[in-house]
Amino acid sequence: MDFITILPSTRSYNFRLIFSLLSFLLFAMPFKLFAQSEKPNVIFILADQWRADAVGYAGNKDVITPNLDKLAQESLVFENAITVMAVCAPWRASFLTGQYPLTNGVFYNDKPLATEAVTMAKIYKDAGYQTGYIGKWHLNGHAPGEHPFSARDLPVPKERRQGFDYWKVREVSHDYNDSFYFDENDERHVWEGYDAFSQTDSAISYIKKNKKNPFLLVMSWGPPHNPYQTAPEKYKAMYDPAKISLRPNVPENLRDSARQVIAGYYAHITALDKAMGDLLQTLESEGLADNTILVFTSEHGDMLFSKGVLRKQRPWDESIKVPMLLRYPKGISKPRTIANPIDTPDLLPTLLGLSGLKTPKTVEGTDFSAQLKAGNDIDNEAALIMLPVPFHEWQFKNGGREFRGIRTQRYTYVKDLLGPWLFYDNKTDPYQMDNLAGQAEYKELQDSLEKVLKAKLKKTKDDFLPADEYMTKWGYLYDMQDSIRDVNYLNINR
Repeated sequence: MDFITILPSTRSYNFRLIFSLLSFLLFAMPFKLFAQSEKPNVIFILADQWRADAVGYAGNKDVITPNLDKLAQESLVFENAITVMAVCAPWRASFLTGQYPLTNGVFYNDKPLATEAVTMAKIYKDAGYQTGYIGKWHLNGHAPGEHPFSARDLPVPKERRQGFDYWKVREVSHDYNDSFYFDENDERHVWEGYDAFSQTDSAISYIKKNKKNPFLLVMSWGPPHNPYQTAPEKYKAMYDPAKISLRPNVPENLRDSARQVIAGYYAHITALDKAMGDLLQTLESEGLADNTILVFTSEHGDMLFSKGVLRKQRPWDESIKVPMLLRYPKGISKPRTIANPIDTPDLLPTLLGLSGLKTPKTVEGTDFSAQLKAGNDIDNEAALIMLPVPFHEWQFKNGGREFRGIRTQRYTYVKDLLGPWLFYDNKTDPYQMDNLAGQAEYKELQDSLEKVLKAKLKKTKDDFLPADEYMTKWGYLYDMQDSIRDVNYLNINR
């Protein structure tokens, strides 16, 4: 009788235990799924050759950027976002790896980023993210001995996509109208019309399709990189070259040309601002704005005839300073200005920190996410800038030279192989027209900046060697006539 009496009670207890366990699991599963969806999305919008002063929120009264101006009011505004090397492929490799160019080996355009590199998309993918890339890539490189631009119109092999799965990419093109691209299966398609608009439409579609899963999306626009006069007519009509304001460091004999170029440059920028507005509206309508880390920046700037030259690679602010906005309402509640410099290798670890992901040991940049979330400026005295090998638009014969330098919040200090070359107080001389290098009254300050630069070079194991040393070490060949130089090339324009 005792056994018979106890048995039903035991069965009842076991049933209740099993039921409780099942209930717990069913109850816990949604929380697990909910926690996964709480991972922030990351959208990185990258322009090409957009310099820091070419936005309304920076005080530029000529350029029309209403959407970026509004975004700036909701974002961290990086006043001194510095490009470690002001040219396309090296910036991209540094951004994706968090490494300096002499570490990952991409210090020259159209040289390949190693297939086995530890990169942004691989890290996020391992953390459960969907990964997508749209637009210009410029990291596939070309085979040794082939024409330096031979791979620019070819598909990027799957193993060279660095962890990005969704893929609508052109290796390199500066034709922004009806340009072609390749998809995940290497099939060729056309971005109809102005390609930045079609690329943004693809990004919007990607966002909508992946909104229930955490995703990383990089969209890389080609403009406002030259050619300057190929923006849609609607946007070109917004700018009268005669009314364009110029920086005082544009030589008098080039001012008419500068106004023509800058009017076209601004037309591209206003077109991109429209595309940015479309993307921002999508994030709002899809309910994704709060939990999305949105970054807008550029690879490098453009001299636009300041100091009488065009394009990039130079160590002046028009070349090395870029616009940068970061909005993440859920993680950073206080929009504000970040005054201290942030360098290209710092971007990846900072994004990983904001995403709650661990930074791999291969990364050389600094994670500033804790300071950003705490409402502080970043603790960074100086950003390192460099040009290990001059090439293409700033070849040796065009005055190009190897340099290393630093950009602090206030000062620029640069050395070439002969020693101190440039030294500016950017507070009193914002257009960098008075070179203080070697002036006796500034010796103590120059010496202190020299110590900061030496510490940066020591930390990055950079011996600051002549260009040929790096080309030999990595087995690279100079493209076309890049290696031709006058025996006194370092003294040009000294």
